[in-house]
Amino acid sequence: MHHNGTRRWSRAVLGALASVTTALGLVAGLAQPAAAADGTPRAVTSYRYTSEAGDWIGQGTSATYTPSTANITVDGSLEAVRFRVENDSAWWDVELAAPYGEKLHPGVYRDAERPAGVTGRAPGLDAGGQSRGCNEVYGQFSVHQIEADASGTVTLLDATYTQRCEAPDAPALKGVIKYRAYPLSFTYASDPGDYPGQGRSGTHRGATSIFSLQEWGIGGLSYDVSGKRERWSALLVPPTGESFEAGRTYQAERGNGPGIAGLDVSGFGGCNRSNGTLTITKLARDDDGTVTALAATFVQHCEGAEPALRGTIHYYA
Repeated sequence: MHHNGTRRWSRAVLGALASVTTALGLVAGLAQPAAAADGTPRAVTSYRYTSEAGDWIGQGTSATYTPSTANITVDGSLEAVRFRVENDSAWWDVELAAPYGEKLHPGVYRDAERPAGVTGRAPGLDAGGQSRGCNEVYGQFSVHQIEADASGTVTLLDATYTQRCEAPDAPALKGVIKYRAYPLSFTYASDPGDYPGQGRSGTHRGATSIFSLQEWGIGGLSYDVSGKRERWSALLVPPTGESFEAGRTYQAERGNGPGIAGLDVSGFGGCNRSNGTLTITKLARDDDGTVTALAATFVQHCEGAEPALRGTIHYYA
């Protein structure tokens, strides 16, 4: 049974911690997820939670906060980081801690306990708000991306969590945390009869998979994903004599040509020849013209057959 007097936080304490965050130079109010006119991606800062009926913390509600509706800050190190959301009517506080002697890195952290009372080498998780908190936490969290500056202060965080209060079968509170984070993922859906996807579907994110993006040939890009016992590669080449542009949809074949982009996606198998479409939704280049961020969608048909492989690519965009 939960009691309202259990582990109350005060706005005064939260305000003091927020002032420490400001002193560390972490500023809220960043740009919302969008592409600039040139397609350049922008970082995402937000908090979203959903609470099952009977969950003590969220009281069965759900909400989303962005810098336009709340002050969102992060402070802490790779050993333990705290994420806070506050406005005039609500405040939320989520702490993630690495297992004893370790640092947080992309991965899945199971059997998490409340950091203040963690035992052994368990990771720490404590999500609370609105003057409600757990005495004992049963949960897990995934870190998709995390970065720290030279002083060790966390500057980027992308994570999700599931928390249950007081019992392992209690109703769950689930949350999505983003602080100055860029999307990093690969999703695919394969029709029955499609050879590269074998009729399967899946999602890869930073907690489970490794991503790479490299220049290939003249203007081409090689995108690779490894994780969850799968390896995917996508070779994307602009039409002959062109460069990729954000906002364009290209007719595509396995080999590029005049007016035709090259598209070759392989996973559980590959195509000898293919046709389809490739849409570049976001694209960022550095001063040398090297592509540093990419978002795209594709539809690929192997050997002229009707079954298709459909997917989305997000590499820091």
